[in-house]
Amino acid sequence: MTDADTGTGTCTVTQRLRRDTRTWHEALESTGFATAMLAGTLPLDRYVGQLSAYRPVLEALEAELARTTCPSVGSVWSSDLVKLPLVERDLRHFAARGAVPEPGPAAEEFVGEIRRTAATDPRELLGFLYVLEGSTLGALFLLRYVTEAYRLTDGNGVSYYGSGDRARWTAFAERLDRALGEPDVQDRVLAAAERAYCHVALISGELSVGLGSPAPEPV
Repeated sequence: MTDADTGTGTCTVTQRLRRDTRTWHEALESTGFATAMLAGTLPLDRYVGQLSAYRPVLEALEAELARTTCPSVGSVWSSDLVKLPLVERDLRHFAARGAVPEPGPAAEEFVGEIRRTAATDPRELLGFLYVLEGSTLGALFLLRYVTEAYRLTDGNGVSYYGSGDRARWTAFAERLDRALGEPDVQDRVLAAAERAYCHVALISGELSVGLGSPAPEPV
């Protein structure tokens, strides 16, 4: 058993993030959106709605990460982590097939959170980045469910869901651990990650209306 599992000893920031946000992972997996996706019954407009909601969130986060002069952020953020063009590519594909839903209020609230955080402590943006970059690994697991449910071929409509990469994630986690060694800074980044999960849950809640399970409550 490791220090990260027991909560004792010295943990890296990624160990703390993984351990202390585990309940969010479990809660999000039980939403109506997630369970319908796994069952192959998620309406297409809900899948496209998630991409539509993530577009302004990614746009705001990636712009703030690229803009800041904070050394800690600069040592972690890199161009291979950019996801906005992938979401936009998917949305163009679905726009050619019909209407794309507008983002709901939860996406706007998340954007506001990102901008406020960038203005107060840019290092906390790394907590948001941890959540959204990590979500691409989960999306990679869900990729086959999406392609089968909507009969997507040749990578059309799944650029974002197919973007997860374990080697990239490992490199990102190593940079994060090197940049955030101070416990008090780790505390702030962990709190930011929890706020990010709360916003993701609100987005999932909007997309789960009428599908069954409610959005998870903040922990």
